[in-house]
Amino acid sequence: MSTLIERTGTADGYRARRTLPLRVELVRQLKRRRTLVMGIVLAALPFVLLVAFAIGGEPGGRNNQVTLMDTATASGANFAAVNLFVSAGFLLVIPVALFCGDTVASEASWSSLRYLLAAPVPRARLLWSKLTVALGLSLAAMVLLPVVALAVGTAAYGWGPLEIPTGGALSAGTAAQRLLAVIAYIFVSQLVTAGLAFWLSTKTDAPLGAVGGAVGLTIVGNVLDAVTALGHWRDFLPAHWQFAWADAVQPTPEWGGMIQGTAISVTYAFVLFALAFRGFRRKDIVS
Repeated sequence: MSTLIERTGTADGYRARRTLPLRVELVRQLKRRRTLVMGIVLAALPFVLLVAFAIGGEPGGRNNQVTLMDTATASGANFAAVNLFVSAGFLLVIPVALFCGDTVASEASWSSLRYLLAAPVPRARLLWSKLTVALGLSLAAMVLLPVVALAVGTAAYGWGPLEIPTGGALSAGTAAQRLLAVIAYIFVSQLVTAGLAFWLSTKTDAPLGAVGGAVGLTIVGNVLDAVTALGHWRDFLPAHWQFAWADAVQPTPEWGGMIQGTAISVTYAFVLFALAFRGFRRKDIVS
């Protein structure tokens, strides 16, 4: 065997692609308390809104203008859409930043990162495994919220068409398909936050710094998008397109905004993920 190691540089039977399997990493992340807490928070939001509507009474339009919020109690589909609307701007940013920002930095803070690499787990393999699981958990979080909201809303307000504030309605089947497209778009739009968090996670040994930094930069993007003086420069901000999914829940859907938002988000995310892999490959691991 020693001759084989000297000739190939690896032990007999060693396969880099078999190190740190996704199943092992997924189980590790699912067992963590923060995963359970985040799941409980997201699942609890529909119940909080249900109680709020029960206390506040039936929502109604102001100044003869009806908004999506005003149709929340029309059906389970409307209730699910409202839950996505109120959470897409900030609440859904938290699980993405948490799962992607905590993944590498937490290993460094526990001083276990160098032991993983000494296993040996190739650096690229370690990042791919952790990133895949982090994105999978982020997607699961975005699916969990509307699924619970749809179940809670259907139980409270009944199963029916999705009423559109501007007039008209989508059948329950069509509404379900459109909501799936909305969830997919929200996930893609959050890839920028995922990229920021993951990149910062490879740069610091403090998980809170990576998570907080990603959330903070996302908030800065939202603030800049509110500055109308920037004009067309806002089109290059991912935050500018975060609610483009509203065009998908119309009688005749418009996909132009979602396509532009997807292109912007994927471009930023690709650059950030590339920076994370490039920087981690050259980083001195001391923790």
